[in-house]
Amino acid sequence: MAMRQLRVYAEPDLNLRDFAAVEATSDSGVRVSLGEVLPLLQDAMASNRTWLADFADDEITITSDLHDVLQAYRHFRRPGA
Repeated sequence: MAMRQLRVYAEPDLNLRDFAAVEATSDSGVRVSLGEVLPLLQDAMASNRTWLADFADDEITITSDLHDVLQAYRHFRRPGA
């Protein structure tokens, strides 16, 4: 029987300077451009990363024009539309 080995992963050495346009906010949040975040989220979703579920109920703030575009996209994306 093969012996299993435990792998230990260290926390990545990331800091806010790794993002192009990062702005700290007063409510312990960070403002980052959508272009920085989307590729990471897309990859995480495609890879079925379980940590995404940890943030499923978190609220985000988006601009009103992005909200309008997303609502229109949702409407026209419906099956049979």
